[in-house]
Amino acid sequence: MLVGARSLSETVKMFYLSKIEHTLRLPPHLLSRPLDEAIKLELENIFLDKVVANLGLCISVYDIFKIEGGFIFPGEGASTYTVEFRLVVFRPFVGEIIAAKLKESDANGLRLSLGFFDDIYIPSHLLPSPSRSEPDPDKRYDVRWIWEFGDTKYLIDGIDEIKFRVLSVKYPPIPIEQPEGSKPFAPMVVTGSIDYDGLGPVSWW
Repeated sequence: MLVGARSLSETVKMFYLSKIEHTLRLPPHLLSRPLDEAIKLELENIFLDKVVANLGLCISVYDIFKIEGGFIFPGEGASTYTVEFRLVVFRPFVGEIIAAKLKESDANGLRLSLGFFDDIYIPSHLLPSPSRSEPDPDKRYDVRWIWEFGDTKYLIDGIDEIKFRVLSVKYPPIPIEQPEGSKPFAPMVVTGSIDYDGLGPVSWW
């Protein structure tokens, strides 16, 4: 249950502290550890690197406020606890400016990565206008994109970090089945734009 959330930092707003209440079963192999440590390990196993819809990508367990319970229900070999704790989550807001690295470049646009999160997309129509693509001579990507400003050509070659503006953060429903050969399902997708002054590879500005 989401109890509340607030900004973790005034300068890094894409990360938040979210207060959660969760009921969990503590596996027997953790019973030899101190309770706080065992609970934290199980919370990390449940939440870390997972996306919770409308909450974001769980980065770490920040702290634990309350542990209640310890009941062993009939037919179960593990204790059940209700825990109140805070998670550090990645959840950029619409309009936020973020710097990321180029991961893929194809006819549809760019895919960017923050290292811990790779599902950031800049569609071709949200690149600076006019932009065009050409085969990548270094063959690192399917194509490389070029912004033509007057007589000057600006390459998006993956060398520099790329600043983009967040346009949307979506949590797609889990598909019942995926077509063969399709990309892995992404539970959180960020769409951005670099069609603004000051955005794009940092060397442009």
